[in-house]
Amino acid sequence: MSVQPTEHPHTLTGSDLTAVNELAVRSMLDYLPLPAATLTPRPDTVHITVTSANDLSRWMYDLGGRIEQSGGTAGVALWTLHTTTPPRGDGSTVSIRVHATVVDGDDVLTGMRPGGTR
Repeated sequence: MSVQPTEHPHTLTGSDLTAVNELAVRSMLDYLPLPAATLTPRPDTVHITVTSANDLSRWMYDLGGRIEQSGGTAGVALWTLHTTTPPRGDGSTVSIRVHATVVDGDDVLTGMRPGGTR
């Protein structure tokens, strides 16, 4: 007599993935104390909002990634860092988008210019 599983393996739903992503990023923030004014988890990525370009540069320094700029109305642009968590035990990562508003003329690090990577 052999034993056969009676249940199918659990497939993660959108809300499950959201919770898993949030836990991964919050756990990372326990040992990498990066600024995070807001944290908005989604099934495909976790969005972080920071309050300044300096805060965004801290994320870039610790995790690397690629900066994109959008908007630019009324002298303000949204800068977004596309990065990931460090690899977990199984080698997987969670996508992170870190957003900051940057006023035209603000000094920012050269490596943080849109299109720049580290």
